[in-house]
Amino acid sequence: MKLLLPEKVKEILKQLEANGYEGFAVGGCVRDSVLGRIPQDWDITTSAMPEEVKRIFPKTFDTGIEHGTVTVLLEKEGFEVTTYRIDGEYEDSRHPKEVQFTSSLVQDLQRRDFTINAMAYSDRTGLVDEFEGLEDLKRNVIRCVGDPEERFGEDALRILRAVRFSAQLGFRIEKNTETAISRLAPALQKISAERIQTELVKLMISDHPDWVKKAYETGITAVILPEFDRLMDQPQNGSHHIYSVGEHTLVALKNIRADKVLRLTMLLHDMGKPQMSRLDEKGIYHFRGHAACSAQMVKTIMKRLKFDNDTMNKVYRLVLNHSLYPEQSPEGVRRAVCQVGEDLFPEFLQVKRADTLAQHPGVQEDKLCYLDELEKIYQSILERGDCMSLKAMAVTGKDLIAAGLKPGRELGVILEMLLDDVLTHPEHNRKEYLLERALNYAASAAK
Repeated sequence: MKLLLPEKVKEILKQLEANGYEGFAVGGCVRDSVLGRIPQDWDITTSAMPEEVKRIFPKTFDTGIEHGTVTVLLEKEGFEVTTYRIDGEYEDSRHPKEVQFTSSLVQDLQRRDFTINAMAYSDRTGLVDEFEGLEDLKRNVIRCVGDPEERFGEDALRILRAVRFSAQLGFRIEKNTETAISRLAPALQKISAERIQTELVKLMISDHPDWVKKAYETGITAVILPEFDRLMDQPQNGSHHIYSVGEHTLVALKNIRADKVLRLTMLLHDMGKPQMSRLDEKGIYHFRGHAACSAQMVKTIMKRLKFDNDTMNKVYRLVLNHSLYPEQSPEGVRRAVCQVGEDLFPEFLQVKRADTLAQHPGVQEDKLCYLDELEKIYQSILERGDCMSLKAMAVTGKDLIAAGLKPGRELGVILEMLLDDVLTHPEHNRKEYLLERALNYAASAAK
């Protein structure tokens, strides 16, 4: 089998071989190349010791020298080059206490997580596949190298990575591997929130975000996202729904594009429903106030998983407003844009559409037509350039102060009053008009 290596990778392998060492592209880049995908990164493994790698290449820096990794720079592009190694005992379910360098490529491949990630390649040797990774790629299978309980015992994050790779590639998880996942899932408690977050996001933006259900079935979400398990147990049997809250969430995930904020929004948008659930005398569930409750849970969950503030804020605002139904009029849409935020209103419409597509088929047509009309109105508003926020108003707080108004809370009240005016009458968004209106309001309030 011949794989297409980047010229810089070829050059690194050539230099290693010219100095008497072995060198191979290894891991995910080989897997993706076999699948016909473009690898994001190219990792290289070698029989050369780190000091020897640094001697061969003029520009390097230590990335993880204690684990044998040196980054080689070629024309400002970095490539991680790691010495063949055998991992020692794992004490924290994540990192080996020590590593032992080896001259054996096979021993190095043997320590890796899954067979499809345990292949190496060079133009000189071809594909090295000691653990039938190629066959597993053909069979669409995620399978651990060797004993899955040993692999997961070494690094518990691999438990979540198995489901993530399954979702990214559309592969099934081999039976023994899945059994070990279910048994050892509680070990994920030892993994840092940052690591969990990274894998969860990769799962969410994969081609199969709804395969988070496999994480639920194997006990993973019970550890990393217990709120999701409660969704799977929560019925909703009103006229607008045919799924449980959890199944509705899974369908909604499939109906929105692969964007981190949008996928996280759909994952979390109904998290408050179990808490706000009320069963009426007819046996129908109601969830009044669930959007606000879900939004507060967004903050709790995303802080726990160490998400950045920007992502958390965007998801919070979309979840908070996902039950908003603006009036089908220019004023109604302007006010909705103001409430949701100009930066997120297009995403708000996508969230509404995905939510609708996960509801009862009998209500979808009317709701989708409603959203189509909102979209048309929104586009016409953009074309006219209507003001939809304080930022877009023709006057600012500085303008009002310059006109003689005092800074303070009252100034904020006046700005909000002016915004309310232009949301109703966009033609009023003129500096002269707004200044006069503000001064008249202030004078009247002072009497």
